[in-house]
Amino acid sequence: MEPYELTIAQASALIAAGELSPVALMESLLGRIHRLEPGLKAWVTLDPEAALKAARDSERLLERGGPAGPLHGIPVGVKDIFYTAGVRTTACSRVYADFVPAYDAACVARFKQAGAIMLGKTVTTEFAYADPPPTINPWNPARTPGGSSSGSAVGVAARMCPAALGSQTVGSVLRPAAYNGVVGLKPTYGRISLYGVFSLAWSLDTVGVLTRSVEDAAIMLQAMAGHDPRDPVSSTQPVPDYRAALNSIGGPPRIGLVRGPFEQRAVEDVRAHTAQVVRKLADAGAVVEEVELPRSFAAHEDALALTVPAEAAAFHKETFAPDPSRYGPIIRNTLQQGLETSAVDYLLAQRVRIAFREELREVMRGVDVLLTPSTPAAAPADLSTTGDRRFQGPWTAAGVPAISLPTGLDTDGMPLGIQLLSPWFTEERLLAAAHWCQHTLDVTLAPLVA
Repeated sequence: MEPYELTIAQASALIAAGELSPVALMESLLGRIHRLEPGLKAWVTLDPEAALKAARDSERLLERGGPAGPLHGIPVGVKDIFYTAGVRTTACSRVYADFVPAYDAACVARFKQAGAIMLGKTVTTEFAYADPPPTINPWNPARTPGGSSSGSAVGVAARMCPAALGSQTVGSVLRPAAYNGVVGLKPTYGRISLYGVFSLAWSLDTVGVLTRSVEDAAIMLQAMAGHDPRDPVSSTQPVPDYRAALNSIGGPPRIGLVRGPFEQRAVEDVRAHTAQVVRKLADAGAVVEEVELPRSFAAHEDALALTVPAEAAAFHKETFAPDPSRYGPIIRNTLQQGLETSAVDYLLAQRVRIAFREELREVMRGVDVLLTPSTPAAAPADLSTTGDRRFQGPWTAAGVPAISLPTGLDTDGMPLGIQLLSPWFTEERLLAAAHWCQHTLDVTLAPLVA
């Protein structure tokens, strides 16, 4: 196995044991990137010399005092909406084409404190919204890679980095994770600080991670979770030991299977595949029972569709007004819609979201996690879209933690996945159930790229 193929857990164990150097790992990943870029267009900013220097510094620290933390020497891709000190942060927009922050986003600073190295900045759709990215899906160049965390998902799937930061305002971590065959974790709203992250919609924005295993997602979450007084929505809830919790459920999980619109909107391939996955989990001992969606589910989509434009317009108002033409067509139209939204309509939408959250709490009682397909279909063969976000939006609207797991391929050879979700601030439960499911299903997907 080449170093670039290692997961975080594998690489960090070898580094701690002195069997792999951070420099060798970085050189392997940079070699992989050199072979695949710019073909996949996953990266906005790469500085190989700076990355190698950071790896050499990491190696010297290791020799002097042992690992600085659980991510010592691990290179991580960073979505280009996260501030990075001294490194351009463009949000893939002409508006911030030359912006160089003076400080790191809180989550970037925290993973560095855990010993990780920023490898480079990954492509995002403009301002993490819906204008299609240049990034290529490594499974099929005619299929969208999804968005908005396009480069992060492709970078992890193509083995150019073992992990990458993403963000989700509607479906921007879980959907590209599913389309590219990797793990995507969206924690509870407020679990990871948003300080130093370009906002799309403040009441929805959530920092997430893309990895190739649930264990790696737990390691990344551990490094970044926790209260940050600089972020007004940062939670003060205590941070459990997520990695230790992976085996905490003491056996197969209790799974609430959600059908309704998730089954009705899915294509036949996804319906059949999800049923097969559920049967395999049940045969391995999981207790599966159908659950009904709350009455407010039907209204949450309209509330979400109103909330995002209004909050995005509030953030972008000053830079948008002088010259709207600097923005891409989709986000430009969305910001215009937001500027025309009344305060009354916005507040009514928030009432709907509150009702949905409260009713969802009741649905989750009695099960460890809920399960749905990750997406209604595999990545569409339409490069003018980033895909259908309706299967992820409900969980972002409610603020609950959710994870997408790769579970196989459709009849065209494209990745499919399932999503699991749990109540607020129960990431340890979610990760434990997901870890059990991943182990039971034993599926690892890798695109055939050179």
